[in-house]
Amino acid sequence: MIQTNRTISGAAEVTRQLADVNALTGGTREFAFTRDDFDRIAKLIHQHAGISLSPIKFDMVYSRLARRLRATGDATFSDYIRRLERNDHTEWETFVNSLTTNLTSFFREAHHFDLLKDHLTRLGKPTARIWCSAASTGEEPYSIAITCCELYGSMMPPVEIIATDIDTNVLAHGQAGVYSEDRIEKLPPELVRKYFLRGTGSRAGDVRVRPELQKLIRFSRLNLLEPNWPVRGPLEAIFCRNVMIYFDKPTQYTILKRFVPLLRPDGLMFAGHSESFSHAVDLFRNLGRTVYGRADSSR
Repeated sequence: MIQTNRTISGAAEVTRQLADVNALTGGTREFAFTRDDFDRIAKLIHQHAGISLSPIKFDMVYSRLARRLRATGDATFSDYIRRLERNDHTEWETFVNSLTTNLTSFFREAHHFDLLKDHLTRLGKPTARIWCSAASTGEEPYSIAITCCELYGSMMPPVEIIATDIDTNVLAHGQAGVYSEDRIEKLPPELVRKYFLRGTGSRAGDVRVRPELQKLIRFSRLNLLEPNWPVRGPLEAIFCRNVMIYFDKPTQYTILKRFVPLLRPDGLMFAGHSESFSHAVDLFRNLGRTVYGRADSSR
């Protein structure tokens, strides 16, 4: 669970206790990892990516970044942190990739895709632009693409899907569009036949999305904290699901405020089931079922 900055500061004692446990069992860790190391890392990832790390992530941070110490040859976490502070651009990208969690699936929170279909039908527009702002490994934007193909009865529906993520590794996975068969086992067989190609030979056990789906999606890296986004409105819908939980409330508000002018007045924003924006009612109205509309819309 991601907490606010204030919670991070207020929970410093928890972090200290975890560090004390680590010190008592120091022989079991390959690298020493102190409370100060954790706090410096938490500060860096928040400044760079807006991600707020709670003290309960202490062991997760150690395990993920210990791999980076081995790869870079740094002897201590202090050495590794100094590398980041020297603005090693290549390592910064890997650092962020290491600390982001990407949990996704095809048609996750399936009711959102039914609502998207109803929304596009109601608009009756000849073209639609949709932004998936936390695309992860691609299952979400491909689910959007399949929804649009089903709605328009065509593999070439009049839609443009922008898929972005801060993690370059998962973006590359999404762009390739190759998944293990278990990722699609819960999909209806007719959708699998229409939109996926099964691998053979050395690729047996894998599936690939059809090239027609890939053509509907533009993948690109985007850090939601960056001042310039390569996304232009107006958008019919924004999917921002299960990403705001990584940000504190002020950061959430800043991002939501930037969403507003990109979204059509009658557009929809889809959020994750555990997310709530009661602190931003001047920006977005809750329409139910974790779907939001602009506060200034009469819808």
